[in-house]
Amino acid sequence: MSYKGIKVLVTGADGFIGSHLAETLAAQGARVTALAQYNSFGLNGWLDETPEELLAAIDIRRGDIRDGGFVRGLIEGQDTVFHLAALIAIPHSYNAPQSYVDVNVTGTLNVLEAARQFSVAKVVQTSTSEVYGTALQKPIDEGHPLQGQSPYSASKIAADMMAEAYVRSFSLPVVTLRPFNTFGPRQSERAVLSTMIRQALDPDCTEIRLGDLSPTRDFNYVSNTVDAFLAIGASDTVEQGQPYNAGTGVEVSIGDMVEIVQAATGTNKPVTQEESRLRPAGSEVRALVANSEKLTAACGWSPAVDLDEGVARTIDWWRSRIKSGHIRRSADYLT
Repeated sequence: MSYKGIKVLVTGADGFIGSHLAETLAAQGARVTALAQYNSFGLNGWLDETPEELLAAIDIRRGDIRDGGFVRGLIEGQDTVFHLAALIAIPHSYNAPQSYVDVNVTGTLNVLEAARQFSVAKVVQTSTSEVYGTALQKPIDEGHPLQGQSPYSASKIAADMMAEAYVRSFSLPVVTLRPFNTFGPRQSERAVLSTMIRQALDPDCTEIRLGDLSPTRDFNYVSNTVDAFLAIGASDTVEQGQPYNAGTGVEVSIGDMVEIVQAATGTNKPVTQEESRLRPAGSEVRALVANSEKLTAACGWSPAVDLDEGVARTIDWWRSRIKSGHIRRSADYLT
């Protein structure tokens, strides 16, 4: 597997997973174009923290995935497209569902149509384990029914189906990766593991405020997810138009995760469940755990970093952020 000299576009490269992926591709010698959402502050998201030696190898473009004309100009001449640009905060999707359709569905359509126009060799569509909803059987394989239990998950289901349609209708070479609950450095505090680590470490937080502690998740460290993107993007044996899960197969409840974080940080703060952090009753995904055998069989991927090591690395990152003062003023990720 080599990306040396390959022209690669990463949409959503200013975000959590996208920035790690763009940096890893650059380190491997790929010719990386990185899409960061346009803003008037001249900021490139997490790419602004990319080491200089890697940043020099990344062509950062600011724009908006919702603009079809812009996307066509971005994709022309690319060999491979990793499409990660999306609105992903589930709580906000209850308040602004139209924006999730605009970005996640229309944005994906723009990428697919431009890739078709310019005969891109491979498009990797980024899905999410949230499309499965609460597990009807465990572990979840790719044949599990899709359940839109939030506006966010519904928009990602629609995007995945659009990708499948472009394979069936136009023979566009698209494959879909479904990461399960990626965590690690740079992740927003809208994610449960990030918010509990920040609150555990932050001396200004006297307690750890969370929502429902009973749901279970399959937590996968970010470098594992990046490895999955690299593997599926370079593989000649994956089936076009098909989804592939990327998870650890280890199921951990949110309550147990708090205990793991408390032990790893050496803290023992009280845990408070807040009403504002609860999803609507019919929307909460009760259980997620991956069966990733299909991806492993297709391209040999398996997670290299286990939960304990991933948590330790993430805690180290948060310690440095808090020490340097590079944190949000509020520990409430819903604001």
